[in-house]
Order: sequence, then structure tokens, then C-alpha cells
Amino acid sequence: MDVKSFRKSGHFPSLLSAFLYFDVSFMIWVLCGALSLYITKDFGLTDAQKATMVAIPTLGGSIFRIPMGILADRIGSRKTGIIGMVLTIIPLLWGWLGGTSLTQVQSLGFLLGIAGASFAVSLSLASRWYPPQYQGLAMGIAGAGNSGTALATFFGPQLAATMGWHNVFGLTIIPLLLVLIVYCFMAKDAPNQPAPKKWGDYLSVMKNVDTWWFSVFYAITFGGFVGFSNYFSIFFYDVYGDKTIAGGLTKVQIGYLVTITVIAGSFFRPIGGYIADKIGGMRFMLLLYSIITVCAFAVSTMPSSFLTMLIITSVMMACLGMGNGSIFQLVPQRFSKEIGVVTGVVGAAGGLGGFLLPNNVLGPLKQATGTHVTGFIVVASIVFVVTLVFYAITRSWRKAWASSGSGVNY
Repeated sequence: MDVKSFRKSGHFPSLLSAFLYFDVSFMIWVLCGALSLYITKDFGLTDAQKATMVAIPTLGGSIFRIPMGILADRIGSRKTGIIGMVLTIIPLLWGWLGGTSLTQVQSLGFLLGIAGASFAVSLSLASRWYPPQYQGLAMGIAGAGNSGTALATFFGPQLAATMGWHNVFGLTIIPLLLVLIVYCFMAKDAPNQPAPKKWGDYLSVMKNVDTWWFSVFYAITFGGFVGFSNYFSIFFYDVYGDKTIAGGLTKVQIGYLVTITVIAGSFFRPIGGYIADKIGGMRFMLLLYSIITVCAFAVSTMPSSFLTMLIITSVMMACLGMGNGSIFQLVPQRFSKEIGVVTGVVGAAGGLGGFLLPNNVLGPLKQATGTHVTGFIVVASIVFVVTLVFYAITRSWRKAWASSGSGVNY
């Protein structure tokens, strides 16, 4: 890759701003999951309640992504990002000064979804600045802001152990304000920002069947990444924690393990976008879906060594991360003029997948069967079916898109 050419082709300060906004927002979005072992201890929750508690912020992000995506297309990504960060302060203050009941935690968790909606804004900000041949890399760099999840899982448990989980919410306001200041000065909307449309016109993309297929495919990759990021603290502690086995891992050590898996998913996202630029997103996604299926089945064997489990889950998360980058190498090619709202819709589907994974699959099946085995078998089976569907759908896409003569690998 010609780095100089890449930097000249777009606006690097805006790309950096998109990354920083995404990064701090993702850190905030997954706070309930990162602090779950401390929050659930205060309220004495069942397995299903634990899963719901960590899943609600994901649901909030899914819902807020569509209006935020529309706003990004209508008033620009820069203004929308500023609005999003200012509104995110509200649930952080609530968690710091309140959050004294499960209902309050669930409510503020839902509002943390405003931070999760940053996806639709930061990716549209980055995408519009770069030509088709660099879409995968640009979207991957901006999307690598999901590394903020690793900051939450690494520092969150340590800070909660020393200062209490309520204070972690208050402390998080500081980096948010710093990024807000940087964003205000560095972010700039691209000159090809589309003219505002009527509100109803933005939702016309929902009539396009490709929007829904992208949504299904992203619900697996992003839904898997964020769902596991939120749930792995509970999962690892259930299987390898000091409450489960003699000499088991502490809550802080569990946080380190989860951080490793999250870093794998975050670090490999831009790599996935880069590879997709080179060999084609459709071709690469088939390989990734296949590996994810194998890994999910491997997790269901519940190896006795936490290091073996860490390797399996890290490979799976890396493939999910690369899948996120690969899919968004394709989306801007198909919906160049509606990237904000389509990113919002597809991102909402990804968020919904992240909500359903712990709340409707892993948590309830763990409570019903007393083991995590069944849940991961179900997850592996779902991904396998989606792999077959993806192969069938993209055969027609490849033929249709190749006729466009853009020269971009699909």
C-alpha cells in the first residue's frame, strides 16, 4: 500500500477524529459489561438477568444508530458527533451519582446506546473523504475505534475494585470531554456531503433488499464482537473464576483475559478492511464465516485450560473484527450516496445481534441447562447457516457489481 497516496486521497485529521470519537464512545458503551462482575454482585442477579443487564446498552445503540445515521446525512457527521458526545454525558452522570437499583442501571445502560450510535457517525465521516480503492482501509481505521472496548475491560475492573463501579462512570467523563474538544477542532465534513433530503426519503433505503442482507451479515460479525465483548466477563468467570474452581481467576484477571480477546477483534478490523480491498470482501467473508463457525463449536467443548479457551476465543474475535472491516468495504460501494443512513441501519442490525446474543441465546440457555455448551452450539449452527446464505447471495452480487466497471475488488 502507498501510505503517501492514501493520506493525500483523503483528510487524515477527520479520519483520526472519527477513530477517537469511535474509540471513547465504545469504551463508554460497554461499561456495563466491563463492570458486570461488580454490578451484578450488588444486585444478586440470575444468569438471565446478568445477560440482559449487559445486553441493554447494545439494544440502545441499535435503536439510536438509525436516527444518528440520518442526522449524519442531513446535518453532517461533525455536528452529529458533537451532539452525540454531549448527550452521552447524561448516562455517565447518572451512573456516577445514581444507579442505585437494577432498573436505574438498565435505564442508564439503554442511554449508553447513544455512545454506541457513534458507529453511524464516525464511519460516514471517514468514508466520504476516501475513494473506493481505500474504502476498506479507511473504514477499518475508523472502525478500529472499537478498541475502546479493550480500555473498558482492562481498566474498568481494576478501577471498580479500588474506587467502586459508580465512580468509574464519573471518571469516564474526563476522556470523553478531551475527545470532544479534539473533535471540534479537527473533524471536518467532506465536500461531497449530500444535500439534505426529506426525513422520509432517508428511509427509502429500507426498501432495498441489499440493505437487509447487509444487516443480516453484519448482525453476525459486529453482533458477535460486541455481544461477546459484553458477555465474556460473565462467561470466563463462570467457567474459570475463583468462585468456580480452586485456584481460579480473580475478577481483575478475568478482565485481562477479556481485554485480550477484545484487542484481537479491534486490532484486526483495519487488517480485514485492507485484505478486503486487495482480494475482495465477498471472498474474504466466506473464509471468515467458516473460521468463526469452527471456533464457536470449539468453544462448546469447554476446554479445561483457560489458555486454550483464550486462544480459541481470540481467534474467533479476530475473525469477527476482520469481518466487520470486510463488510464495510462493500457497503460504501453499494450505497455511496446514503452511507450515513445505511451505516445506521446496518449498524443497528449489528447492535441488535449483539443484544440478542447474550440476552436471548447465551444467558437463557445457561440458566436453563446449567452450562454454556448449548449456547455456543446454537451460535455455531447459526453462523454456519448464514455462511451458506452469504455464499448464495453474493454470487449474484458479484456478477451485478462486476458489470459496473469500478475496478474495485468485491
